[in-house]
Amino acid sequence: MRTTDTPAPAAGSTQAAFTAYATRAATGVLEHREGRREPRLNAHLLPLLAEADLLDSPATWGSVTTPAGAFRLEPVRPGRDLELLTGWMNDPEVAAYWELAGPAAVTAAHLRAQLDGDGRSIPCLGLLDGTPMSYWEIYRADLDRLSQYYPARPHDTGIHLLIGDGTHRGRGLGTALLRAVADLVLGNRPRCTRVVAEPDIRNTPSVSAFLGSGFRCSTEIDLPEKRAALMVRERVLRNLL
Repeated sequence: MRTTDTPAPAAGSTQAAFTAYATRAATGVLEHREGRREPRLNAHLLPLLAEADLLDSPATWGSVTTPAGAFRLEPVRPGRDLELLTGWMNDPEVAAYWELAGPAAVTAAHLRAQLDGDGRSIPCLGLLDGTPMSYWEIYRADLDRLSQYYPARPHDTGIHLLIGDGTHRGRGLGTALLRAVADLVLGNRPRCTRVVAEPDIRNTPSVSAFLGSGFRCSTEIDLPEKRAALMVRERVLRNLL
């Protein structure tokens, strides 16, 4: 479900290479300038450029093989994805914890807060064998409000997620995808030593999925909106779990 046929650069590409790719991916439009064909920038490019500095460009991380198929992250584009995400947010099982049920404007405002920010949080679709089936927020936990509630390290990377299609719930897929995303983060963010998350302590299936995917429960923390389990996956244990 890509917006362009332009191949993504390999993980670890330079900022210049990513910028060129991001421009092509965001526009697909070329203009002539002094005899050269160059991409023309537009507003759709801004999320890709913003993510490049603080989160090492999730758009370029590629895919990882899971027991259920090939999985990858793709940054959200509201014009393309808003209807899908609104439907997911209105699923009662999702709404109980995300609290974003309502018209599309509610979901749009939630996305806008990230897309119009400085790139410290990137909303993404999770695609399994090319089909969107989950929603993820990859964020800099050390730059987030969360860092006020635990001893954060530089470049700690946080994740929020929801499984959008109810047919994918309750059969262990969340565990496999959490392991896959943690591997993607650690494999593409060399400065990150830990992946963290803070699921609602009442959300037993979510907590269990984190535990099954190599995270440990470090402590419980009281956030303004919930009591959460602080889940941590350490880079040093990546190949042992």
